[in-house]
Amino acid sequence: MKNLVCLLEEASAREMLKGMLPRLLSNDIQCHYIVFEGKRDLEKQIVRKLRGWLMPDSAFLVMRDQDAADCHGVKANLVRLCVDAGKPEALVRIACHELESFYFGDLAAVERGLEIDNLTQKQRQRKYRLPDAIIAPSRQLERLTNGAYQKVGGSRRIGCELLLEGNTSHSFNVLLSGIRALLQIGNGDCPNGK
Repeated sequence: MKNLVCLLEEASAREMLKGMLPRLLSNDIQCHYIVFEGKRDLEKQIVRKLRGWLMPDSAFLVMRDQDAADCHGVKANLVRLCVDAGKPEALVRIACHELESFYFGDLAAVERGLEIDNLTQKQRQRKYRLPDAIIAPSRQLERLTNGAYQKVGGSRRIGCELLLEGNTSHSFNVLLSGIRALLQIGNGDCPNGK
């Protein structure tokens, strides 16, 4: 059995992945989630966690939010830390600006997951067409759902509803294609585009 080890900034990312990954991955892939207490904790401990992972046949996904930082700088730093840990093949993905951008890319999933009517039609509104450009999407999603969205519980309910095709968040689609490529590595390709 192959292992996908997900090193994540926060619990909401774990809940989203736990809902989405079973539909993306084959049954012979077991997922493991290592959740940190924010981005600083992730960056502080990632080398030790990667070096300490001894289970054979494991692939690694490192994911965090961009927030207000430079996306390319954040990714370059995480890739460097993975290399320092001896895991240069680890997939590093950044949610632009936050994980909730993925949800704005599929408002029908939010509608189904949170059982709120009339969100799907908002997908066509100009401000939601480019979900990765929405500033502070977690606050925006809380407002849009009248407080029904809470980070961990909302991610749990929305993650299992997210469509694997047709999401308008570019960073979500890059995450999916990266995971697919990571688990088919064998030809020496690096999923981080290097």
